[in-house]
Amino acid sequence: MTTIADRIAVSTWSLHRILGSIYPHDLTTNAIGPEDQRYGDGEESLLGLPSVLANHGYHRLELVSFHLRSRDSVYLGELRDQLKVSGVTLQTLLIDAGDISHPEHGARDTKWIAGWLEVANELGAENARVIAGKQKPTRDALDRSVKALTTLADGNVGSKVRLVTENWFDLLAEPAHVHYLLDKLDGRVGLLADMGNWTGPEKYADLQSIFGRAELCHAKASFIDGDLDEADYGLCIAAAEEAGYKGPYTLIFDSEVPGEWHGLAAERDFVTTRLEA
Repeated sequence: MTTIADRIAVSTWSLHRILGSIYPHDLTTNAIGPEDQRYGDGEESLLGLPSVLANHGYHRLELVSFHLRSRDSVYLGELRDQLKVSGVTLQTLLIDAGDISHPEHGARDTKWIAGWLEVANELGAENARVIAGKQKPTRDALDRSVKALTTLADGNVGSKVRLVTENWFDLLAEPAHVHYLLDKLDGRVGLLADMGNWTGPEKYADLQSIFGRAELCHAKASFIDGDLDEADYGLCIAAAEEAGYKGPYTLIFDSEVPGEWHGLAAERDFVTTRLEA
């Protein structure tokens, strides 16, 4: 990251009401699921999103896998072209399903995720985020995750797409388990540190513990009656910066008010101010 602007990204999850439709995953097939309009009709298509993002001053995007309405090469090529024309970098494909730590379905889910890594490569994504697992953090579950992530990394050798995982779900609900997993993987899989996934009195210390190893970040702020919770957000960013984090801050907005673009602007302004200080 060379400038502050380069350190700001947006996730399609932050714009899920604007996009409207999602396509929920079925782990038994590689086919895209039927359209689900639980978030309304939407006002923008995914193909049109890159230019809209650029018009709002954003040039890095994280794409949640369930926002893709097709895995057809023609459609993926159209999206890749729209990103290029708009000057928007596809920072990460967020593969948003699967439990590779599951004792029964782990192998199936690992194979399913491998198919999505092919999509990440077709789209020209810089990274692909894989969920490390959803099981309780037993040694067996952690080791199943290590084995599956190693398999995925082996299958991705020679690719420009960097595999990362996230401090999410029960398996990686505390720093010790994040460090155990990353140590076992010996650099073959990176870390996306999410500010909003952990809670409790040790939250900021726990985040600081892992941010020294993070390559990416989900910078989610809380909003109270439409106002950004500056105290919490500031402490989260401080934890990252004090740990030496140098990567991008992907803005995550998930509140009803003040609206997606206003909420993202508030987050961006807050982060930018802290980085300039």
